Amino acid sequence: MFKSVLVANRGEIACRVFRTARRMGLRTIAVYSEADAGAPHVQEADEAVLIGPAPARESYLDAKKVLAAAKQTGAEAIHPGYGFLSENAEFAEAVTAAGLVWIGPPPAAIRAMGLKDAAKKLMQDAGVPVTPGYMGEDQSEARLAKEAAATGFPVLIKAVAGGGGKGMKRVDDASDFADALNSAKREAKAAFGDDRVLIEKYVTRPRHIEVQVFGDTLGNVVHLYERDCSLQRRHQKVIEEAPAPGMDAATREAVTSAAIRAAKAVDYVGAGTVEFIADASEGLKADRIWFMEMNTRLQVEHPVTETVTGQDLVEWQLRVAAGEALPLAQEHIGLTGWAMEARLYAEDPAKGFLPSIGPLDHFRLPEDMVRVDTGVEEGGEVSQFYDPMIAKLIASGDTREDAALVLAAACREVEVWPVRTNAAFLARCLEHPDFLSGEVDTGFIPARQDALVSATPSADAFVAALALAAEDAAAALGLPSESDRLSPWQATPDGLYGFRLNAEPSTHHRVEVAGETVTGGARPLVEGEWRWLVEHDGRFEEASIQFEQVLVGERRALSFVRSEDGVVLFDDGAAIEVRESEIAGASAGSAAVSDGSIRSPMPGKIVAVQVAAGQSVEKGRPLVVLEAMKMEHALAAPFDGVVAELNAKVGDQVVDGAVLVKVEAAG
Repeated sequence: MFKSVLVANRGEIACRVFRTARRMGLRTIAVYSEADAGAPHVQEADEAVLIGPAPARESYLDAKKVLAAAKQTGAEAIHPGYGFLSENAEFAEAVTAAGLVWIGPPPAAIRAMGLKDAAKKLMQDAGVPVTPGYMGEDQSEARLAKEAAATGFPVLIKAVAGGGGKGMKRVDDASDFADALNSAKREAKAAFGDDRVLIEKYVTRPRHIEVQVFGDTLGNVVHLYERDCSLQRRHQKVIEEAPAPGMDAATREAVTSAAIRAAKAVDYVGAGTVEFIADASEGLKADRIWFMEMNTRLQVEHPVTETVTGQDLVEWQLRVAAGEALPLAQEHIGLTGWAMEARLYAEDPAKGFLPSIGPLDHFRLPEDMVRVDTGVEEGGEVSQFYDPMIAKLIASGDTREDAALVLAAACREVEVWPVRTNAAFLARCLEHPDFLSGEVDTGFIPARQDALVSATPSADAFVAALALAAEDAAAALGLPSESDRLSPWQATPDGLYGFRLNAEPSTHHRVEVAGETVTGGARPLVEGEWRWLVEHDGRFEEASIQFEQVLVGERRALSFVRSEDGVVLFDDGAAIEVRESEIAGASAGSAAVSDGSIRSPMPGKIVAVQVAAGQSVEKGRPLVVLEAMKMEHALAAPFDGVVAELNAKVGDQVVDGAVLVKVEAAG
């Protein structure tokens, strides 16, 4: 066994590899960009090397800099994590040429599976069923459009390189094909340096089933059962689980056997995932599952497999890379209970899931309820340069429902500010009756998005906000409290102030909760205590304030923190701003405001401009396309009108809040 390992990656996967490496007595080495100088993975490593500026192409994707760091620190092995250089065959060859141990599959296997069209042809030869479509060399728009029509709409355009939903577009009608193709090619070129695509038949009720495989240098290949990754948004996985719901023994045998055939066809070594698409219109059936692609690396969702099998997959990787045999034979790999993983993203569901960047002034995750894999911490920052996933929450249970409800409860405990997250959205997905009954497919989220993305605060949030307003009014009048702590809106020891609601403590109060004006009465229940009887919407509720929580009746407690403009309540995973209604207004990061200004929701690059000045546009029409955080974001017209200003052109780098287009209302 080698004595040291460098992780050529960042964030939670670097921290994850370090955890196992330390347990095995290995020296750990991190690389980092200027943007990650204070990141947890840097702090956790025994040694760390700065390799360049924030942009990934100048740091984490620069193979020469990574190898120089390995030489500088005396690293004996390199683990690539996932993303970045993990599926780069040239980098794998350079690692071994430098006399280092590559903790990954052979370069030949990476190449064989790295291009989806070539991989599908290889799988056909190996007897693995594949989805119908076009995988030819002719990449002209005319040929691709012809093949899409021959395959039959709907079709899926997919980049032949890479993964993660980038360069992937569903097309339902021939009239939309050209725009979708151009967008897919742009994304693929930006993400992978290769804009070639293939065409696949789109299964109308698909499920995403994948099998974890492992091979060693002695020719042994095993599987560690399947995962279901069907809950997706824009082809990016949101919630994963193991095992797959509705998987019977015959179907499991068919899909795992196919996965092993796929791995053996390329002499696979190390951890890999063989991904399949299943037609779930009549449940999972052995003859209705087709090969999609193979990811030649450890997957983001590997913790659910670790949970149900009781194995440490990173340890398996390290041992196999050192030349050892697989730790277990197939007959000794068990499957126990259920596990689910939720990906916590820095994004705002209420704004079309736009990524949210900035400082993590408040960051609390429910580590006592679930396993948490994260690469950020309070006081850190979510950068525009990297993927917006900030943590993975993994729950387990004896049954699927047990695991789902534990994970939902954990998502509801998430507290993050001022960066927005999808925590409340995740909880709604997990608790949805259709999800709990196992009615899942890749269209689950789009079909229910309005309900899952509900931005309406709960009645408890309104009660809590009015109680906090009443507390502040009481404090302003000098009424005593049962503690010496400050009101969230009172003066702080350094003299800073929040806003004040200087009303009589027994009168009505008016505040703004998540943009909605709320009025209600509040009077003290017991003199000298922070307990209030709150009147809201014709009902009376008791609320008490204890340090950083508002207790609403005997039902539940809502945490809160101070913000620059007032208070932020945490309500079932959602962060809700509470402010004086008079000073409330549109947030600086909104894509469109009432005057028709279309603003950049984050820093990024303009990759398409689809209108001209003076052009008439209808509500919802895409105007410009912004590339940020590895994805494209189309900004649309807020209402019918005319393009009065156009301040964007292709190639522009724009800042957060920049006015890109201004639309004037028609008539």
